[in-house]
Amino acid sequence: MTTALNKFSCPACGAEATWNPAKKALVCGYCATVSPANIELSAGGAEQIVEHDLVVALRGIPDDARGWEVERTEVRCQSCQAISVFEPERVGQRCDFCGSSALVPYEQTKEAFRPESLLEFLCSESQVRDAVRAWYGSRWFAPSALGSRAMTDTLRGLYIPYWTFDAQVDAQWTAESGYHYQETEHYTDSEGRSQSRTVQRTRWEYSAGSLDHFFDDELVAASRGVDPELLADVGSFPTDKLKPYNAGYLSGWVVERYQVDLVAAAGSARERMQAELEDLCARQVPGDTHRNLQVNADFSGQTFKHILVPVWLLSYQFGGRNYQVVVNGYTATIAGRYPKSWIKITLAVGFVLLGVLLVYFLLQNERA
Repeated sequence: MTTALNKFSCPACGAEATWNPAKKALVCGYCATVSPANIELSAGGAEQIVEHDLVVALRGIPDDARGWEVERTEVRCQSCQAISVFEPERVGQRCDFCGSSALVPYEQTKEAFRPESLLEFLCSESQVRDAVRAWYGSRWFAPSALGSRAMTDTLRGLYIPYWTFDAQVDAQWTAESGYHYQETEHYTDSEGRSQSRTVQRTRWEYSAGSLDHFFDDELVAASRGVDPELLADVGSFPTDKLKPYNAGYLSGWVVERYQVDLVAAAGSARERMQAELEDLCARQVPGDTHRNLQVNADFSGQTFKHILVPVWLLSYQFGGRNYQVVVNGYTATIAGRYPKSWIKITLAVGFVLLGVLLVYFLLQNERA
């Protein structure tokens, strides 16, 4: 664990100040004093956002790139396996990701690779609560009892880890281009009569080409606590808005430690890049269709960043099952899962069938 470089103390009363997304400043939770702009982010931080050489980093991340710059406590949830990081003064009662109370101290052989950039929270808690209530209200098939519960009481703001990858790719491709043409075909039908019909044929020709493409900030989530499908559904996080890492942004917030390490994330990013590259090359193949596409790619200038992005997370139980709602803390996009009411579904199906029967009887009456 690193030693705290600075305490984010309130200049008025000395209590701990936390980052407030609505005010974009450190605000005291006791006297509501807003820290002056010149001390908002007084702890050390990166001067600029740096892209790191991937090949060099895979050989070993230096020790001076590890740690959080301030003292932090880490616990692992034995239910969802998320590793939460927060100030040592806070006592972890329940997991912020799944609500479980099965938290145990997490001891690491090496401290985590320190993020060097992040997206700050833009959406305040009150805005998100209203948005989530409206989102629930628009779920027609949700049980009525769900709306009467104070679901937003379990809303938590979290910073979750991502890796980003860049690469310059020079690719050569070969394929068989297919060109469609029409041809008249003569045949004898089942009654012995001569017939003709137009059929589509394909002429195949060899094709080749090249493609130069730059992959910029291919995002790979490193979270274990948030449903990956929901993360994908809340939209992308605008990496062009990243700010250099500073521990002040994390003051008062829980951070999830990455569990998808650099090696695994780089492999995942390469697979995505390869798939996108094949799709880009396929678009270059002339003709109406193609087959046997072969892509030979050379990756160079591979770099990466470790970043933190903000999400608001709602975890709750209903009917013995766990559900999550995720809100992009920068764009306010919502994605979530919710229980379905079989009564409402049955009623909806019944109304549809009733409508079909009504139309059928009206048509029968018209014909009569």
